[in-house]
Amino acid sequence: MRVPAGSNRPKRQTWEACQDLAAQLASRIVGQPSAVSQITPYVEMFQAGLSPEGRPAGVFLLLGPTGTGKTRTVEALAEVIHGAERYLLRIDCGEFQMDHEVAKLIGAPPGYLGHRETQPLLSQQRLNATISEGSPLSLVLFDEIEKAAPSLTRLLLGILDRATLRLGDNSSVNFETSLIFLTSNLGAREMLRELNPGFGFQAGVRRERPELLGKLESIALGAVRRMFSPEFVNRIDAVITYQPLDAEALAAILEQQLAELQRHVNYRLGEGAFALEVPPESRHWLLRRGTSPEYGARELKRTVHRHLMQPLAALVAAGRIEPGMRVRVEPDPAGEGLLLWARGTGLLEWLSPWSRPPGADPACRAGAATAEAKPSVRAAAPGAAVPKPRSGSDSP
Repeated sequence: MRVPAGSNRPKRQTWEACQDLAAQLASRIVGQPSAVSQITPYVEMFQAGLSPEGRPAGVFLLLGPTGTGKTRTVEALAEVIHGAERYLLRIDCGEFQMDHEVAKLIGAPPGYLGHRETQPLLSQQRLNATISEGSPLSLVLFDEIEKAAPSLTRLLLGILDRATLRLGDNSSVNFETSLIFLTSNLGAREMLRELNPGFGFQAGVRRERPELLGKLESIALGAVRRMFSPEFVNRIDAVITYQPLDAEALAAILEQQLAELQRHVNYRLGEGAFALEVPPESRHWLLRRGTSPEYGARELKRTVHRHLMQPLAALVAAGRIEPGMRVRVEPDPAGEGLLLWARGTGLLEWLSPWSRPPGADPACRAGAATAEAKPSVRAAAPGAAVPKPRSGSDSP
């Protein structure tokens, strides 16, 4: 089924809107300027109504080590265009590793068992559900495409070439107003060895970043050509290789996650919200615990959740954090976790329910002279033994 010309073309948008799109993407996608510069022109062509007919608005293959922001790029694009990352049709290719499982995408043909009971995952209705009033552009993500069965890549040939998918009931799905993203970790192990050579002549040689990025790109493209057929690769508009995140990019990602945590607290608690202070030494602790050359920034979000969100939630549930209070996060001198304390009206109260930190702040000791110190709260490392609080009758 062919859509009449102009019926699905968006209205022209101003040049300022296109510039704002690039700036918003750059603020959300950290450390990957090449991805922003290659994706933005295809969005601008669609916004201008000049994207080609009879094929998708753009097809991208995102390559690179894990934890570098490939999936996050598509989620950020959904946030910028539609206002939320839920406006995204995501297909986890790990669920379609067998040829017979691909039938879940297009539905069973008439006469087969389950024809009327199961709905295809790639229907026109589901595709239309990913657009918003702000834009008719839909975003489709095939995550970890290298895990899919060969029949799925053959199925994609028609979508990437003619923007049409024929379902099991003989109806069609039109992808002319869609950006299609394929992510893959192909060549990731070879990239990791290139980044951290353990032996040989390259082990002690420091290479310039452009040279390293060029080598990583050649590794990724070689892995793609070995995995996929030439006719599949030729239907891709842009192959983008994500570069490893440096220390500056990881610090910027942590800043985003801390800001998101504060917005989450403000939204969920409302008038009972509090302010969170994370000094540089605490940020360095989170970066050491949540990042690695092998996994990039993937563990960082879980580290923030484990060492900040969970202790804060325990304090809020116990009524230990009052509305408007400022909660400061500091590394534990023992190196086991983070310590949380709150700044009230001139009194510093340590919020560790298990033990007071050694060498407490003088303001704490001054406050303890006039008021009884509350038990302290330690955000301990997961799995660590939790000491019981001492009672007033216990001897030191």
